[in-house]
Amino acid sequence: MISEFDLLSEKISQLASLTHALRRENAELRLKNTELRQENRQLTERMESAHQRVSSLIETLPVADQGGEMDK
Repeated sequence: MISEFDLLSEKISQLASLTHALRRENAELRLKNTELRQENRQLTERMESAHQRVSSLIETLPVADQGGEMDK
């Protein structure tokens, strides 16, 4: 009977260790998720800015007529 209690105690210790490890991993993943979301926002802002700059440049390009000559 003592060995059964020892086995149960060992399993409880293993479960506690696993629980602590999973909590640490969860906290690390939450932090990484926050960092990745921030990076994603920054990259989205950069992409939108680049899109606006390209759109502005396109608007300044001369328009070609049907004959292939550009309007002045």
